[in-house]
Order: sequence, then C-alpha cells, then structure tokens
Amino acid sequence: MIDRKTVKLNTQVNLARSTAVRMWLVFGCAFLAVTQSAIGDSGASFAVAITALVSAVMAELLMTSTVHGLGKIKDGSAAASAMVLALLLPNHIPPVYAALGAVFAMVVVKHSFGGLGSNWMNPALGGWLFIRFSWPRVFAAALNGSAEYLPQTGSAADQAIRDFFNRIIFLFVGAELPAGYIDLFSLQSPGIIADRAVLVLIFAVAIIAACEISRSWLSVLYLAVFGFLFRMAGDSGAWWNGDVIFAVLSGGTLVTAFILVVDPSSGAKSVPGNIIVVILAAVLSMAFRVFASAFYGCFFAVALVNALTPFLCRLERRLLYSLNPAGGVK
Repeated sequence: MIDRKTVKLNTQVNLARSTAVRMWLVFGCAFLAVTQSAIGDSGASFAVAITALVSAVMAELLMTSTVHGLGKIKDGSAAASAMVLALLLPNHIPPVYAALGAVFAMVVVKHSFGGLGSNWMNPALGGWLFIRFSWPRVFAAALNGSAEYLPQTGSAADQAIRDFFNRIIFLFVGAELPAGYIDLFSLQSPGIIADRAVLVLIFAVAIIAACEISRSWLSVLYLAVFGFLFRMAGDSGAWWNGDVIFAVLSGGTLVTAFILVVDPSSGAKSVPGNIIVVILAAVLSMAFRVFASAFYGCFFAVALVNALTPFLCRLERRLLYSLNPAGGVK
C-alpha cells in the first residue's frame, strides 16, 4: 500500500493512473493534434510524427530489449515522447531531423540518466533543443517566420465566426473580437505542429486534466502568471498592452503549460516548491519571448528551469524537510 504522505514528496508517483495508461493517453492526445495539423499540410505533419515515433521506438528497443524485451515499449513512454517531440517541431522540417531528435531524446536524455523517472528533463524537450541548436538554419527555414505574427486580416471562416460572436455575445458587453483570432485555432501557415493544432490541443489537454494524469492546477497557475506578465510587459514597447490571447494560443504556450511544465522532471517535491518552479518558468517564458524576442521562448524557459530543479529541490529539502534518526522524512 502506498502512503499518500510519501507520494506527496515523490513527483514521479501518480495515484490516479499507471505509467502505461498515462503515457498512452498523452500519446493519443498528441496524435490527435498532429492529425489536425496534417489535414492542412498534405500530410507533412504525419511524416514528421511517424518518423519520430519509429526512431524513438527503435532507439528504446536498442537500449532495453536485451534486459526487458518488449516491456519498455509497452509502457508507452517512447511513443509519448516521440509524439510530444513532433508537437514541438515545425510541420515542414525534413523528417530526418525528427528522427535524429527522437534518437537523442531516448538515448541521451532518457537512458543516459537511468531511464524513465530518472531523467532530469522531458526527453521530447531535450530532442527539440538538440535539433534547434544543431541545425538552426533548417529549423528557421521550416518555420519561415509565417506563424510568428498575428494575421492582420482573417480568413472568410474567421470573419463569419467572428461576426457571429460579436453580434450574439460580445455586443452585450461592449466588446469586439478582432480579426485573425479564430484562425489561430487552425493555422494554415508554417509553424510548429502544436500551434497549428490549437483547437484539438485544447480538447486534448481537457482529456489529460479529466483523467488526472497531471497536476492541472500547475498548468492553470503557469498560464495565469504568464498571461498577466505578458499583458503587463506588452509586446510593442508599451506597458500593459500585451496580447494575451495571441500569447496563449501561439509560441507553444499550451503544450508547455499542460505537458512540459507538469512533467515530473520539472517538478519539486512539495506544493510550495512546485509553485516556485512554475512561477519561475512563467517569468522566464515571458522574458525570453518579450525581451529576448524568442517566439518559442517557453521551451528555453522550461529547459532552464529543469537545469535548476536539482538545486531547487536540494534547497527545498533543507528548508522544508529534515530526516529523523531512522532516515525518514518528518
């Protein structure tokens, strides 16, 4: 029987779902988002995702098959990591780079630190960083800058839906939804797959929250702090004019909030510790995006927080916990 008091101190334990259930749920939700993106790019997103999936599974087999057979593949961790990596990649990046990133994620980020539960960073995020810094020109060329800016004029569908909301809902509060925001839910321009699949991604993270496979309150806290700071800091040199809707629905913010920030490797062991980690991630995300002009700065922010987490956990243990003579936490 697992002691719940002990579980609260162990970020790698989930009481609601087994590891396999959690991983396959994440895989399924991420695959649905890839599907939305693939519908609008003639299947290019599928090519990236399937290549990453096959490469991750093969790398996992190479690292574990002699000892565990197919056991480690069945837990779904390799499949989930590959699909999350696909969400972070541009939809038109050559698939070979997705393969290289997936192999790096499995072999270096995951297994060189002892496998699932021992890695200090989400493997998908590690694979993204590997591709981003190893081949920056390819990454930039695949994005082509098109998805980094809010459209000035919406599509015909955007206009129709926007007119409906403005006439039926926003009219009564004296507000008006500007052009282009509806299109953010289904981008047709180049971008990372997560940004091109916001509509499905919102439903996917709702499923993740409902199934209690992550600490959703941390996601909400991250979005609240990030949104407030982005609104306050602004995005054109003036204070208190930041476009929060655009900030949340682009730049990988949703996948960061609901997958990367709540990953056990990003967490501390106590509630206060987790709050500090999430607030730090939100502050750094805003700083990278606004002041460093890094559109996908939230990924760099989480990576930096992951690097600092061991130090924060050590400080947390010193301030909040002490050991009794038997070696337990009191």
